Amino acid sequence: MTYQEAVEYINHTTDTMLESVGGQLTEQNIGQLNLDQHCLLAYRYLRDEVMQGGFIQLIQNGYGPYVLLGPFPMLMKKQWGLKDFGQLLFDVAREYKKHRDALEADKTDDEFMAQYEQYETLNDYGDDYIDDYEENVTPAIAEYYKTNNQQ
Repeated sequence: MTYQEAVEYINHTTDTMLESVGGQLTEQNIGQLNLDQHCLLAYRYLRDEVMQGGFIQLIQNGYGPYVLLGPFPMLMKKQWGLKDFGQLLFDVAREYKKHRDALEADKTDDEFMAQYEQYETLNDYGDDYIDDYEENVTPAIAEYYKTNNQQ
């Protein structure tokens, strides 16, 4: 699977998944997805947010707990065979936990932008993902999901 095919597969699969639960995850429907579906969706959120504005944007937009504090990092590292990527997620989660209240607080646009200097480590992790992981991890995740979740 090429990179572009992987992106299209992930987007289509997660769009269909979300449609099946009413358009978005809620406390009421979160149990309707299996663990692999949650991993694929977490990756979609991660990729979409980090490519736009790094891990700081991912956290500010409310995806931090779902992507970084749930089972996603451990499953990437231990089950999906993406050890280095999983470790990156653990490193990001550690920084997130240290500054969680401040990172999740409501902010003005200027305060939001200031976080990129204030939390330079998180900003660097976003660059690491884009530069070192995204191009290879995206097809690997698509392939793993496709292989292990035949309908």
